[in-house]
Amino acid sequence: MDHLVYATPDLAPTVAEVERLLGVKPAEGGRHVGLGTRNHLLGLGGRSYLEIIGPDPEQPHPGAPRPFGIDTLDAPRLVAWAVEPDDLDATVAASRARGYDPGTPFAMSRRTPSGDLLEWRLAFAAEPDPVIPFLIDWGTTPHPRRPCRSPSSPPSAPPTRTPTWPCRACPRSAPPWRYGTRPRPPWSPSSPTG
Repeated sequence: MDHLVYATPDLAPTVAEVERLLGVKPAEGGRHVGLGTRNHLLGLGGRSYLEIIGPDPEQPHPGAPRPFGIDTLDAPRLVAWAVEPDDLDATVAASRARGYDPGTPFAMSRRTPSGDLLEWRLAFAAEPDPVIPFLIDWGTTPHPRRPCRSPSSPPSAPPTRTPTWPCRACPRSAPPWRYGTRPRPPWSPSSPTG
């Protein structure tokens, strides 16, 4: 898992509430110029993080709906999750060959508060299913998890790598990055470390 997306209609109070509940202040991520959003990030361990995304009051309304249904939310909620396959284009092709279209990859970017440019590619299904993750490829950009603090691990926790896909054990109708019907949490009693 790369990250979870927690969308909100009002970013500042949601970030404050997450900090109050977890005791760790989410790091400012940056603005998504043209989309009317900005985000804050909180490390979840390894390379995984929580993205808290909401309207950016310093940007004009984008003229189209903001991503993740932000304009229709009346309260914060978990809306999506992302995985980073080793090869985004190959994963999209393999998924389409199995009968599922995760969307056509497209480029995005944003500046960090320090001015660094992050560039990545995404693939979203035309009709998203919150159980099925969207795909992300960070390319050569430093992973945004790096400056995030985590409530459960020190900032210097070593990065982990997503398994190589497509998963040969998956049924042909399942997206190639899905193993079974839901991801197994690392604290699951049946996991090797649990």
